[in-house]
Amino acid sequence: MLIYSYSLHSTPVLFSAKNVSIYQNRYRFCKFLCIPLHIIHALGLYELYNRFFPFCLYRITKSYNKKLHDTKKDLFSSVSQFKPSGKQLTLLEIGCGTGANFQFFPPGCKVVCTDPNPFFEKYLTKTMEENGHLSYDRFVVASGEDLSSVEDESVDVVACTLVLCSVRDTPQTLREAQRVLRPGGAFFFLEHVISDKETSWTYFCQHVLQPFWYYFGNGCEMTRATWKHLQNAGFSELKLEHFQAPLIFLIKPHIMGYAIK
Repeated sequence: MLIYSYSLHSTPVLFSAKNVSIYQNRYRFCKFLCIPLHIIHALGLYELYNRFFPFCLYRITKSYNKKLHDTKKDLFSSVSQFKPSGKQLTLLEIGCGTGANFQFFPPGCKVVCTDPNPFFEKYLTKTMEENGHLSYDRFVVASGEDLSSVEDESVDVVACTLVLCSVRDTPQTLREAQRVLRPGGAFFFLEHVISDKETSWTYFCQHVLQPFWYYFGNGCEMTRATWKHLQNAGFSELKLEHFQAPLIFLIKPHIMGYAIK
């Protein structure tokens, strides 16, 4: 059974042929300006940013958590219902980053942390010390597309926030989440997405500025319709809500919810 709950807010703007032409020209101009960044990436020098990115994200997530505190609290309040009777709840987080979600996880649960960037571990350790209500199993350097170090059906909950925007293969990441989840386990998500209104200025600007955003956000893409992948992932039940986050207009469109294996 699939359950959808939508709350869509976007002001439509009709694009004339002239506006479309302007959009295409500005997009090409942005791509042109990004040529030096493409070259840096091709030469492997972009890896230096991977060392600096955790420092940036540590500060960004503090602001994000402050603005979406109640949203995250509400989302993760449902995690406890997936605790096996008489056993400790095991939660795996894909793209744990600096541990921004730890404060919202239920007391007593065991957390397995995964992230493809090993330089997050310094900040992750600090956040672990600040959240003594959890027990930590291990930190695994792994992408969402390859969680081979985690056994099949070994976790009760998978959490994934602001990650599906940057993985290289969203369907594969969702397949891996389902593989490690026990039957009846749940996949919790909170993601920024492309505006669902193709005639809105937000949609327009998300596409025009995407070439810059990709490098600024360490591979993040504003133009993904992630909800479509969730709908097609084969979960037995999906609770999904669209909402507008109190952030800059480019990343206001968000989705949140959970899916049951």
